[in-house]
Amino acid sequence: MPDNISYYNLFFRLIDKYGPAGFSRIDGHDPLMVELEEIMKKNDQFFYIGDLVLFKILYTSKRSLDMMGIEPSVLSGINYFQSLHPDEINRHNLGRTMLLKLAHELYSEEKGYKLLSSNYRMKNAEGKYSNFLMQFYIYYSTIPYKSVFTFKVQTNIDWFKQHKHGYHYYLGEDLSNFRYPDRELLMKGPVFSRREFDIISLLEKGHSGEQIAEKLFLSPNTVNTHRRNILRKSGKANMTELIHDLKEQGLI
Repeated sequence: MPDNISYYNLFFRLIDKYGPAGFSRIDGHDPLMVELEEIMKKNDQFFYIGDLVLFKILYTSKRSLDMMGIEPSVLSGINYFQSLHPDEINRHNLGRTMLLKLAHELYSEEKGYKLLSSNYRMKNAEGKYSNFLMQFYIYYSTIPYKSVFTFKVQTNIDWFKQHKHGYHYYLGEDLSNFRYPDRELLMKGPVFSRREFDIISLLEKGHSGEQIAEKLFLSPNTVNTHRRNILRKSGKANMTELIHDLKEQGLI
């Protein structure tokens, strides 16, 4: 891991420099790009820039080939879907839905930015599953045309031992969270265990406590204990309030 995390500021320099031309004239020999590619190689990262209104990737840095086995010129959303671990598909779909929701909100408001990040198990260039962090900086712009753009940084975080919640998640506007991932950043996420999330998801779908117990091979008493623990952790008064909050965050 790098000692200096301030190099993420280089991404904003790239946006300022090449955004006015729609990122169509990025020069690989530009000292800025050379520096970024060297950092990407050192830190096992790559990035792409996309238009969320046109559903189009505008530019992909070189290392998508090294990390995912996909040439930058052909990287697309379908590549990500095909690379996902089966257990990650539902959560990835929720993340994608939230990404598009944020784009719609920014486009409607004609201003602002958001950060969205989470990690997923995906196939690497060797066809084996790695743990990748996806960090999205999403912003509205009228240059060179009115749209919502995203700058996405993908980082291999196989070095990180996942915490008990299972994954990182952040949604907000604090730019200090747009940095090279350290343990503090990666520990941001849901307070619920995977089992608790299973119960919350089934409650959201309208299942009763008895139905959940049968579906998850638990006793009704165990399900009720989980429900009490879930409300205690969340600080919410009831499940309806909690489920609404989790939906707003794109977690269920």
